[in-house]
Amino acid sequence: MTNTAKGKLTLGPLLFHWAPETRRDFYARIADEAEVDCVYFGEVVCSKREPFSEKDNEAIIARLEAGGKQVVRSTLALMTLDREVAAARALAESGVLVEANDVACLQEVSGRPHVIGPYINVFNEGSQDVLIRGGAVRIVLPVEATAATVRVLASRSAVETELLVFGRQPLSVAMRCYHARSHELTKDSCQFVCGEDADGLAADTIDGAHLLTINGTQTLSNGYLVLLRELAPLRAMGVTHFRLSPQHVDMVAVARTYRAVLDHAITPEEASGDLAAVTADTPWQNGFLHGREGLAWVEHELQPA
Repeated sequence: MTNTAKGKLTLGPLLFHWAPETRRDFYARIADEAEVDCVYFGEVVCSKREPFSEKDNEAIIARLEAGGKQVVRSTLALMTLDREVAAARALAESGVLVEANDVACLQEVSGRPHVIGPYINVFNEGSQDVLIRGGAVRIVLPVEATAATVRVLASRSAVETELLVFGRQPLSVAMRCYHARSHELTKDSCQFVCGEDADGLAADTIDGAHLLTINGTQTLSNGYLVLLRELAPLRAMGVTHFRLSPQHVDMVAVARTYRAVLDHAITPEEASGDLAAVTADTPWQNGFLHGREGLAWVEHELQPA
């Protein structure tokens, strides 16, 4: 497998509502070809999507594990129903490693080893300590975390620290479904229109500029977060895991590029050219980490200390 001293590469949960056959093919390639150490697997955005793919889950997980990947089961970012909390409880009680993405899930995983997902805000040492006492073995920091925050939390933590380094940035999740609303439908009668947009639905300003991406009840950035030059400084700060978020691009190629940078096989500058060929016209963003607005693109180097 990979050299863990240089950082582990992870694949976050699939956020979009892809057709079952597309989802199966995607995870088959990840299992067999992608140079990632860990795959987060499960529905994060909307529990109504789960019946479309649950019959495939066992086979997909088995194939991922056969491919040498650690599998972490992700939970919803917003739990609003008793059945959703009960499903998280059953998952935790089954003994698998769970990623908690809503504070409503914390009681269910308390006392068991688990991962804190990026939807639970961890911006200070007090929050970090409380979660570790509850059994967290890895904390995925929110995308809004600045380098100063990452530096403090990663350097003092007794557990693993993870950060998103590629993909559309998850900004919020709501009770209402904007995707359905855009089609003059309600959340209860959405007809699963989010499945029509494999990479999300662009939300533009009144001037026609792309600003955000809508994915069911979730709002994402329009551009891709791209952290390449920042990988070495983040590793020096104590970040142990680097997350790629699945997008409708060649994620095997994306993983290969990031793995090569983490292994110092290529420079970030060389990797930028390879990644640009994959991401095409989608803009790159890295503002939050550099203390700027999230959609900004900052060229200067990140200092590890």
